[in-house]
Amino acid sequence: MAKKPLSPEARSILNSRVSRRAVLAGAGAVAGASALASCGSGGGADAANSVRWANWTLYLDVDESGNKYPTLEAFKEKFGIDAVYSEDINDNDEFFGKVQGQLKLGEDIGYDIITPTDWMAARFIRLGYTQKFDKANIPNAKNILDSLASPSFDPNRDSSLTYQSIMAGLGWNTAVNPKGMKSVDDLWTPQNKGKIIVLSEMRDTIGVILLSQGVDITTVTEDQFMNAVDFLEKKIADGWIRGVKGNEYKEDLISGDATAVIAWAGDLFQLSNENEGKFDFAIPESGGTISGDNFLIPSTATAEGKKNAETLINYYYDPAVAAEVAAYVNYVTPVKGAQEEMAKFDPELAKSEYIFPTEKTLSRLNVFKALTPAEESAWTEAFQKAAGN
Repeated sequence: MAKKPLSPEARSILNSRVSRRAVLAGAGAVAGASALASCGSGGGADAANSVRWANWTLYLDVDESGNKYPTLEAFKEKFGIDAVYSEDINDNDEFFGKVQGQLKLGEDIGYDIITPTDWMAARFIRLGYTQKFDKANIPNAKNILDSLASPSFDPNRDSSLTYQSIMAGLGWNTAVNPKGMKSVDDLWTPQNKGKIIVLSEMRDTIGVILLSQGVDITTVTEDQFMNAVDFLEKKIADGWIRGVKGNEYKEDLISGDATAVIAWAGDLFQLSNENEGKFDFAIPESGGTISGDNFLIPSTATAEGKKNAETLINYYYDPAVAAEVAAYVNYVTPVKGAQEEMAKFDPELAKSEYIFPTEKTLSRLNVFKALTPAEESAWTEAFQKAAGN
């Protein structure tokens, strides 16, 4: 059977791989030759002259060597601030569990910037685990997209700014699924049995399932939610789903242990870039989910760390820098002007619906409703039980 052509968005991203990497590795992006610290929580950096950032995997531009982050190298050169970057967030609840005790005691958690998803950012803010920005240090905050400027959990953006927005939908191995995927039902085909992974991010996995069942996730009831959880639990028990995972699901795709996933768009496009078009992504016909990951400054960051963090956040809200990051990560950028900047070095990629979605694409994406503390506790417990945790 002939291999299905990649979607136009994936093809444009794949075709732009060389030009994007050339831009990111060029003199304008790589400002120094020294290696950037990329693991641990503090290393030997001078606390007064450094910033420690915990982020998700596959979520920042990397050069061909895989050892340097060009935009961070440029930041370090421009401001003389060491940037200690850690891919330490794999799952929101898991990360919260790691740092909650220290935050409660007012102890340093090892980071000056963290990037949790909207609902978890709301929890951090509600619990007093963040610091308010000195907005004079972040003048580029004015560049945030109007649609993101006033979320319910932080209406004035006093303590948060979107880092990237995330679409969740269907991902697949194109050799195993040459016809592609248009609906959640396409996951449950014989070639994928035992090789399906879904996200441990409850709102994305259950959100996609609910949408396929015709449920409006902005008004979902407890009964509707629990029905979707029951559906998930049965698919696990029947051997269709091999795992419920955080960001590490990408390793299963690479190894071939997974052939179909409920996944994040940016991850799939990066994997496609790096594996000669072996993977693809689509928003299901019934709809996908969209959310955001947010820059937050933990309550335990020192005054120096907070100021350096604000300098870094402001830097990433420069449209030219935002365009460089978006060109690599392929997530929805929250920064006005980034599309015009990207068009200067990659006009084709600047048309991608998955980085700069039009109203038509946005109309197919849905935000999971805000849960009350009681709902969050009960629904998360049900989801975790179904997932085997």
